Amino acid sequence: MYFTGFADEAAADIDGQIKATKTLNWQNIEARNINGTQIHDLSDADFDTVAEKLAAADIKINCFGSAVANWAKKITDPFDSSLAEARRAIPRMQKLSTRLIRIMSFAVLEDRQPDDQMQDERFRRLRELVKMFADAGITAVHENCMNYGGMSWHHTLELLENVPGLKLVFDTGNPVTLDDRSQPKPYPKQSSWDFYRNVREHIEYVHIKDAIWDPKTNQPTYTFAGDGQGNVKEILRDLLKTGYDGGISMEPHLAVVFHDPSVKSSEDAKFNSYVEYGRRFENLLNQIQTELNDS
Repeated sequence: MYFTGFADEAAADIDGQIKATKTLNWQNIEARNINGTQIHDLSDADFDTVAEKLAAADIKINCFGSAVANWAKKITDPFDSSLAEARRAIPRMQKLSTRLIRIMSFAVLEDRQPDDQMQDERFRRLRELVKMFADAGITAVHENCMNYGGMSWHHTLELLENVPGLKLVFDTGNPVTLDDRSQPKPYPKQSSWDFYRNVREHIEYVHIKDAIWDPKTNQPTYTFAGDGQGNVKEILRDLLKTGYDGGISMEPHLAVVFHDPSVKSSEDAKFNSYVEYGRRFENLLNQIQTELNDS
């Protein structure tokens, strides 16, 4: 098992992201944005600079937290942008020896019912993307976020049935904020534990996030891992008991929320929040391991 995280929540530039990672004595970053630009969209010169700084610091990029097929793209839009992102990502991942890429399954069409989401076209596009990555020796992992597969664990399993080779990155906190669209309206929120339990055998990688949902404001409050409704402790305990040996990636959302630019913090606050989140998580995991050893 190894630790990593979306270090763009600690700092915008690669120097700050490396510093936060080394402060935690970790060796990996899940790369998303660098100076506000997705790693697969950086200029060649900027990417080369990033690669040089990572090599000099002996820090690895274990996963590209890409925008491929994400919640900002509709299935009714042309496929070109996601294909272009994938084509740009592959040679960069090969240069960095990165073997995982986070993808999604396009935005939910809010004007359509859950069983009328152009599923066949989603599956077709994802099959093409997954094959592109697999042919390059890369594993595509789908995140349960604001996308088709994130509508419920049922939809995730349907996705896996129709897209051979696709694996999962399970995010502990996302179900807290997402409607369970396998249920009748008004949709209840999802259960992180139920989602995890039903997709566990397909999980390749884990994102750690936690939150409390306020039904009065229809907004989440993000918390340290284990302090919210994301069943983080139960999921970690089960991962340890079942011998999980993959990556665990922090996505705190405390000082920065990637899809909500209104959430702003000072550079020092972002850095300190990210590092504290990582340290608290390690303490939580150690506590759970001790409890398991004593039981």
